[in-house]
Amino acid sequence: MPETNEHDQQVGDLVGGWSRRPWPAPVRLEGRYVVLEPLAVAHAADLHAALCGPADPPLWTYRPADPPVDVPAMAAHVEEHLAAPGMETFVIVPVGSTAQGLAAYQRIEPAHGQVEIAGVLFSRALQRTRAATEAIHLTMRYAFDDLGYRRFEWKCDSLNEPSRRAAARLGFAYEGRFRHHLVTKGRNRDTDWYSVTDTEWPAVRAAHEGWLDPANFDAAGAQRTALSDLTARIRRRPTPRHAP
Repeated sequence: MPETNEHDQQVGDLVGGWSRRPWPAPVRLEGRYVVLEPLAVAHAADLHAALCGPADPPLWTYRPADPPVDVPAMAAHVEEHLAAPGMETFVIVPVGSTAQGLAAYQRIEPAHGQVEIAGVLFSRALQRTRAATEAIHLTMRYAFDDLGYRRFEWKCDSLNEPSRRAAARLGFAYEGRFRHHLVTKGRNRDTDWYSVTDTEWPAVRAAHEGWLDPANFDAAGAQRTALSDLTARIRRRPTPRHAP
């Protein structure tokens, strides 16, 4: 049962020892299959090659911008990201490859320990790979384990079914839909919200690590256990309301 205060009103649990958390630094995050580096204009040519080919416009449907038409336009797009306040953007580089995607921290609130992963954009070569999953895992691990954040958010257009499936597969809990949330490219966007909290993170982290383990893949590279199966087990468990 919730506690009550001296006015007989219900109040939330105390968060013992809480203090403001650090702002996410532009750091290099390195995994087994992928490296995340702070975005720089020097990545523009590789990003344009990976994300702006003749078959790639569908990658940009749910983004606020259209695909840059050439490398200088991509460089300008990168500069816009770098100039955006309150955002830290990573470029995603699979081991042995070139830049193949983007992901950014935004809605960063150190006072409350909250951060959102946003602007996730994977090239066709990066989609449905271990590197793609590990890229998101690394951003979560840095926020929870290194910075001590309490809440990690994922949001997407409610019509973006691949993003909705990705959130569920990665272990995010669906929290609801913000109707008429944004106007994007002149169209209405309803936004679906998802999160993982610090109390859920140990189980989510274990599911990610178990799926990413090389032993989870056979000689042909096929997965033995799907990540969605591992994270579905987490969602079937009772979830603690608050961190101790």
